[in-house]
Parts: sequence; structure tokens; C-alpha cells
Amino acid sequence: MGMAILVALLGAPFVLDNYYLHALIISMIFLLPAHGLNLIVGYMGMLSLAQGAFFGIGSYVSALAAMHFGTPFYVNFVLAGVVTGLIALPLGIPALRLRTYSFVMCTLGLVVIGEAVAKNWVGLTRGDMGLSGVPQPVLGFGAHPFTVTTITGYYYLYLAIAVLMTGLFYALVVSPAGRSMIAIRDNEIQAEALGIPTWSYKLVVFTISAAFAGFGGSLYAHYLTTVSPLTFQMFYSTTILIIVLGGGAGSIRGVVVGSIVFVAISEALRISPEYRMVMYGLVLLLLVFWLPSGLTPLIDRGLAMLSGSRK
Repeated sequence: MGMAILVALLGAPFVLDNYYLHALIISMIFLLPAHGLNLIVGYMGMLSLAQGAFFGIGSYVSALAAMHFGTPFYVNFVLAGVVTGLIALPLGIPALRLRTYSFVMCTLGLVVIGEAVAKNWVGLTRGDMGLSGVPQPVLGFGAHPFTVTTITGYYYLYLAIAVLMTGLFYALVVSPAGRSMIAIRDNEIQAEALGIPTWSYKLVVFTISAAFAGFGGSLYAHYLTTVSPLTFQMFYSTTILIIVLGGGAGSIRGVVVGSIVFVAISEALRISPEYRMVMYGLVLLLLVFWLPSGLTPLIDRGLAMLSGSRK
């Protein structure tokens, strides 16, 4: 399944025009914060709405570093994730002590606070004017670096990053730490009885999840070359949540497919703005009524049918 998706994505620039490649690039950008949220929702059993806030922080960190210090793209990318994770760490200490519904409301508050800071810290963020002229990614070393300027160049660069980050995510969830997360999700009291430090795991997961969102924010900033307080709007948090729940929480392939379906289709439908939200809403309604567990069961049935037909 994963290899088939990868082969299809590698060949996409040969059959799709730039507009649809743009839609796929947006889906790859949102895949990273979706992986982070999937870690919380699918592997820890908690619900967070803060991914939009951390996505915005990552975009500002990457943009400010590039514009004020001239740091290269790969440094900005790593810096965005690390700084976002370090900001999330102290925020998670009080937030994770709250009960389920209070924790959700707390994470929603982080989005509101993030947008307010971006609007009012004019000396750093330029307020509603935002930051424009974020440098495009420069690859290579020495006297002949390569600047990514074409839609195809962005596509393959972001595809490589998406594959790398998905591989890192997979390595994490299949590790002993990942199995401990699943144990906490299934039965927290029993996990504590087995000696698993549940609260510490929650804090680490919250931090890693924020870092993934920060990585996605960096890709966003260097692709659009502009960042504004709109990056913190609730639309982004809900989009990331739809990717995870619609694709299938706790499933890597579900989130990958969900990012393509729910982000790329949404972007592609911009060519028909009068029908875009209506069609997107219909897809969500069909999903809720017919696929309440997301796209993952449908994917599994399709794979089972394919394997059966080969036998």
C-alpha cells in the first residue's frame, strides 16, 4: 500500500498540471502536523486542538530565522520543530493535569492566545501585515547552491521530507515507547500498575506532537513565502483534526491518505468556489454516516480484495 502510494506520488508531476501539484504540496505540508496529532489522538487516546497554534509558531520561527539571520532552509526546518517543541513543553505541564474536556478547552485556548500574540506583538511579527518575502529553500553547499523556485522542485523536496518524517513517525510508534503509548491509551490504570510513567509519556508525546506541527509550519512558510496571524486561525486546527479522524486515528496509512483526500481535494475544489464547501461538506457527512472509523477500514477491505484476487 505504502509503496503504491509512493510510486503514484513520484509519477504525479508527469500527469498532473501545476495546480494539482500545488494541492498535493499543501497536503504534504499538513501531513506533518497530522502525524503529530495522530500521536496524541491515535496512540495516546487524548484530543488536542492546539496543532494549529504550534503550526503557526513553527511558521513564524522559520520565517523570522530566515529573514533576520539568513539561516538556510534545513536549519530553519529543524529550528522550527525544536523551538515549537520547547514552547509546548512548559505549556503541557499544567494542561496535561486537566481532565479530558478541560484539556480540550485548554488546547483551544492556546490557538486563541497564539493568534492574539501574532497580531499584537507588532515589533516581532508586524501584526496583521504579517511577514512577507520569506526566502525560498536553498539546497546544496559551496559556491553553487540550488534555489527551489518551481512547483515541481517544491513537490519533490516536500515529498522527500514527508517520506522521511513518516518513516521517523513509524519508527517511533513501533518502538517500545510506542507500545507503551498504546498501553496507556487502552488502559491507563493498568499501564501505571505495570510501571509505565503515564504522565511523563503524555508530556513527551505532547512535545513531540507540537514539534511535528512546527516542522509543517516551516514548510508552509517557505512555500508561500509569507506568514500572517491567519496561520493561527481555527480552520487549520480543524483541518488537521479532520485529516486524522477522517483518515483513521491510530493508522499511519489512514492519515497519509486522509491528508491527500481532505486537503488536496479541498484545494483542488477552489477552481469551483461556489461548490467547494458544499462538496467538501457532503464528503464529511458521508464519512460520518458510512465510515465513522475513517478511511482506514475501507483501505483495509480494498487491500484484502486485491490480495484475494491475486490468489
